[in-house]
Amino acid sequence: MLHSTLFAAAIPMSQAWSPTVAIVMVVCNALGVAAAATTSKVKAGPSAGPLTMGQAIGGTCFGHILGAGAILGLTGIGVI
Repeated sequence: MLHSTLFAAAIPMSQAWSPTVAIVMVVCNALGVAAAATTSKVKAGPSAGPLTMGQAIGGTCFGHILGAGAILGLTGIGVI
C-alpha cells in the first residue's frame, strides 16, 4: 500500500489566494449567472430578483467550475 506522501509529491501546488484570483472568480461567476439568465426561459419557483433560486444556484455553480478552470489555466501559462 502506498503512503499518502507519495501522492502529495505527485500533485502540483495550485495558486494561492490573491486579489487577482478573487477577481477571476468573480468575473467567472458573473458569466455563469449571465449564462443562466439568458439560456433558461422558466420563470417558476422562488425568486432571487430576475432569476429563480435554481437559476441563481446553477449559475454560481457553473461560475465556480469556470473559475476553477480559468485560475488553473492562467496559473499554468504563467499569467497569474
